[in-house]
Amino acid sequence: MPALRLALCQLNPTVGDVAANAAAVVSRLHAARNGGADIVVFPEMVVAGYPPEDLLLKPDFVAACMAAARDIARESQGLTAIFGCPWFEGDLVNAAIIAHDGAVAGLVAKRFLPNYGVFDENRYFAAGQGTTVFDRGGLTFGVSVCEDIWYPDGPPTEQAKHGGARLLINISASPYHMGKGTSRERMLATRAADNGAFVAYANLVGGQDELVFDGHSLVFAPDGSLLARGRQFDEDMVWCDLDVDLPTRQRLLDPRCRKWEPAPACRPVRTALSPLASPARPALAQATMAAPLEPVAEVYRALVTATRDYVRKSGFCGVALGLSGGIDSSLTAAVAADALGPENVLGVAMPTRFSSDDSLEDAKALAERLGIELKTVVIEPIFQAFLDALGPIFGDRPFDVTEENLQPRVRGTLLMALSNKFGRLVLTTGNKSEVGVGYSTLYGDTAGGYAVIKDVPKTLVYALSRWRNEQAGLDVIPERVLVKPPTAELRPNQKDSDSLPEYDVLDPALRAYVELGLSPAAMLERGLDPAVVDRVTRLVDRNEYKRRQSPPGPKITSRAFGKDWRLPIVNRYSPDRGPCPTS
Repeated sequence: MPALRLALCQLNPTVGDVAANAAAVVSRLHAARNGGADIVVFPEMVVAGYPPEDLLLKPDFVAACMAAARDIARESQGLTAIFGCPWFEGDLVNAAIIAHDGAVAGLVAKRFLPNYGVFDENRYFAAGQGTTVFDRGGLTFGVSVCEDIWYPDGPPTEQAKHGGARLLINISASPYHMGKGTSRERMLATRAADNGAFVAYANLVGGQDELVFDGHSLVFAPDGSLLARGRQFDEDMVWCDLDVDLPTRQRLLDPRCRKWEPAPACRPVRTALSPLASPARPALAQATMAAPLEPVAEVYRALVTATRDYVRKSGFCGVALGLSGGIDSSLTAAVAADALGPENVLGVAMPTRFSSDDSLEDAKALAERLGIELKTVVIEPIFQAFLDALGPIFGDRPFDVTEENLQPRVRGTLLMALSNKFGRLVLTTGNKSEVGVGYSTLYGDTAGGYAVIKDVPKTLVYALSRWRNEQAGLDVIPERVLVKPPTAELRPNQKDSDSLPEYDVLDPALRAYVELGLSPAAMLERGLDPAVVDRVTRLVDRNEYKRRQSPPGPKITSRAFGKDWRLPIVNRYSPDRGPCPTS
């Protein structure tokens, strides 16, 4: 047989925009045909966007997706197209549609429905049953959907071992978090080598609410070696020519494969596709092979992608944020400028009596170097008006957190006014370390529509900021911002460390408790300081009510404060002491 040309199309759909998503699929399908592709593959749920959540409970939405899928299938003349779409025939399933030469030729329903972390697929879908393989001109291939390939004995293994599949295609909408790409590559390489088959993996790209998808589509050879890789955080077409006889040769060399025997109980259903003439096509100089990003660059690109898509897909013309001259607002402004263009970012400095001249100078320098607009609104008179109005009620009670919190609440009110007047989405600037322990002011620095660094620990905020400066070749974020002790500047001589452990101590404790799910006892076994463990775990537990009222932000760690963190607000469980008595 001649080589089979494969095209993987990683797209950035918008949830619910069925017509536009389908049009993007058709456009790439035509491009794949023009490039001589035999099989073109698109991500999971590309027609609906992912995750569509309770849109799936609307019959008209599902019907629109199915109609669009049929339209796409009619455009598949001369090749095979595989793409994701919700499908209803007695049950609603998360389906891979196999379109061939102008018609729907088959459907594969996702069997393993994830119901952990950010996933809720058992809420919507019925699990697929059985296994199917497809014969295309002498090539047997199997199709699976996302989660199904993560299990060593899942559908792809059945397709290879018991159905003779030499090409295993997986369509996916796999959300990003740090390290996910590396573990995903390792898993797919293992599936290829264990099954003596090509593995082709097409993943979604782009931001959707709290999730960001990294693309990073892949093709592996039957020995587990990497043949092709798509770009991260960009739409891309990944091209690869496959020697379809290679799996047979590989299996002859692998003693594990020689012992395979058909298993009658799970023998796959075989669907024959009509023969197609081999297309006339230009030679492929080489397969697509994008270089992976290094870890800090990867996180920065994730934040930029998520912010760009949240703002644009929500229909806003630009953003506004408070610029304090601190590290968090500086990084947020840099991400926003890179995501949306500096002309679409408005920084607002709002000093009080506690704001230092250094901070105001740093905010101005940052705005100039980023090329964003900076407005200054002196809020001291507004702050004083609040104090005067409350003075008769407060009496001679000393200055405390009450007066501190009045300042960010004034700032939040002014930013929301600018949002209303100019149609700009307000970005909040709190990081994961602060969000975790409640070091934030409700209706103040939590006021806004999107929290860019909500899942970024403070120590990583510094690493990202230094990386951004290195890429620019100058201190876009002023060096003074990077070296001065963090401070909210809400009282004289204030530092974050007055109220919190140092961030290089706080962040490991938060990671252990939140991301790794360790108990306080397990944290102590890891050598964490007992006083820090006790303090941090109590602060995390006590501040769930604040997190529940904060805006969404992109998930970049393995467990973020959002869809995959769902603790009750009213909660009297103590991990150290057991359930508290009710009396």
